[in-house]
Amino acid sequence: MQYHWLNKKNNNKLIIFFAGWSFDYKPFEFLECEDYDVLFVFDYNEITQLPEIPQYSEKYLITWSMGVFTAYTLKNTLPEFDKKIAINGTPYPVDDKFGIPQKPFLLTLRHAKTGLEGKFYQNIFNTQEEYSTYQKTQVIRSIENRESELKALYERIKSTELKYERFYDFALISSYDKIIPTQNQINFWQENAQYKLLESGHFPFYNFKSWNDIVNAAELN
Repeated sequence: MQYHWLNKKNNNKLIIFFAGWSFDYKPFEFLECEDYDVLFVFDYNEITQLPEIPQYSEKYLITWSMGVFTAYTLKNTLPEFDKKIAINGTPYPVDDKFGIPQKPFLLTLRHAKTGLEGKFYQNIFNTQEEYSTYQKTQVIRSIENRESELKALYERIKSTELKYERFYDFALISSYDKIIPTQNQINFWQENAQYKLLESGHFPFYNFKSWNDIVNAAELN
């Protein structure tokens, strides 16, 4: 795994964010950190421990897509959090009922290089305007690194016998998710956490101005 501090100014509040497959911090730099220190976790080619975390009065875990699964498998090594939020993902990322159905996932895996050259990212976003915004601040990792990451993730998913124990407090689910079917996410979270639907695609972050907006969104109105 790789780590990048989007903000580290000895604030009292911390957000640890686990990104989805193929992403890095570059497309997220527009989000205002305000009075949070923000540690960005990405690249799951290899799983390692988090760096030493200083003391904070408030700590929040936000995970997205494949990061929901990855953070859950590391839960025993993570600090205690005031709130744990899953966004457009479940602890069962490849699953016909709770995640990406097996057949389309294997198709994505087989054609990962081609998908990473364009089609996959077009499907990530809900509108052409969002995709155009992304193109101005694209992921900077190599395609080879991202392709190998998906293979590593799938091997980890296949070899992990997961029996979910209550961990996440809240889930944000996009109504127009083209990557992980919205209904499959609802199937899982309706039994395991409070959740809210967002009017967005798989990448909902352009709906927010700051990390604090995301923390606040994870509440029922």
